[in-house]
Amino acid sequence: MREVAVVGVGMTPFGEIWEKSLRDLFVEAALAAIDNAKVDHLDYMTVGCMSSGLFVGQEHLGSVMADYLGQKNLPAARVESACASGGLAFRQAFVEVASGMSDIVLAGGVEKMTDISGDGATYALATAADQEYEVFHGATFPGLYALMAVAHMHKFGTTRDMLASVAVKNHHNGSMNPFAQYPFKVTLDQVKSSVLVADPLRILDCSPITDGAAAVILTTVEIAKKLGRPYIKVLGTGHATDTIALHSRADLAYLKATEIAGQKALKMAGKSLKDINFAEVHDCFTIAEIVVTESLGIFERGKGGEAALKGETGLEGKFPINPSGGLKSKGHPVGATGIAQIVEVYKQLTGQAENGRQLKNKPKTAMAQNMGGSGGSTLVHILEVA
Repeated sequence: MREVAVVGVGMTPFGEIWEKSLRDLFVEAALAAIDNAKVDHLDYMTVGCMSSGLFVGQEHLGSVMADYLGQKNLPAARVESACASGGLAFRQAFVEVASGMSDIVLAGGVEKMTDISGDGATYALATAADQEYEVFHGATFPGLYALMAVAHMHKFGTTRDMLASVAVKNHHNGSMNPFAQYPFKVTLDQVKSSVLVADPLRILDCSPITDGAAAVILTTVEIAKKLGRPYIKVLGTGHATDTIALHSRADLAYLKATEIAGQKALKMAGKSLKDINFAEVHDCFTIAEIVVTESLGIFERGKGGEAALKGETGLEGKFPINPSGGLKSKGHPVGATGIAQIVEVYKQLTGQAENGRQLKNKPKTAMAQNMGGSGGSTLVHILEVA
């Protein structure tokens, strides 16, 4: 396989973006990435999107987005893996370049989630769960992750303060991210006293409903050098699935697909966790970040919450997690999230993170973990500065 690089990034602000359509958002992010990379053409394009058909009634995104990007006849395809659609779009773009099929590929992700009612959004998101055995009986994702939280608390003694500390840390980071949906700080007490959604999870434990898009340009390392732009190398990628129904798993407080995908990515990269300087992970709920960090092996089982409470995952901690603000503060337009993680990794590794959230330890190698549903699918990528 050829060596693959990320040579340009772009994204829209995340939030409730009433004045722009699905296609507007994607094109804005794509043009920003193309301009950032200074490439003069594209050979292929992948579009990560979970549920545009239910959110805005639009399928066939390969054709739509190539057309409105001004790239008529460009081979383009939409990929879907629930909330991990962006991560899968990045992996598919990587394979396209690494295999030699294409030299310059745009990997984008987009979702327009606010054009329908809250009930409609809940229904659309619930399609990522088991319809017959979970959704039919009234389970929603806050409910499913609440079950994970209760199991983790019962098994390891995880506390409400530990959950809340994840939100506090991510809002602190997100307060410095100019693209974040909720760029403000919160306190432990504010998180713990916010509206109860599904016990023990409160509204400030939950990522929001979000509109937004993100895009990156992948090419070969050889071409990246010729472009003369800052670039990072894609060293490894891992992909795994698990049972879609939470009740079918051996352990509600663990994410086996995340463990497997992480191991695959590290093996492909020829790295161990000791080589990783920070990570962007899928914190759709505060408990998710804790369980993900344990499933990846960053912290021992049962120690992820304690690490967050002690500040070990903060910007100046021993293993920073979600310097972007994560899904919790930055926002979670589900199809775009996995690409937005790569955007943050690119900025951090090339020293371009805005407004004081740039990591001080000059990070060299990073991990990005993006998952769908309650962990039914996971993508993990390992990237390194050139």
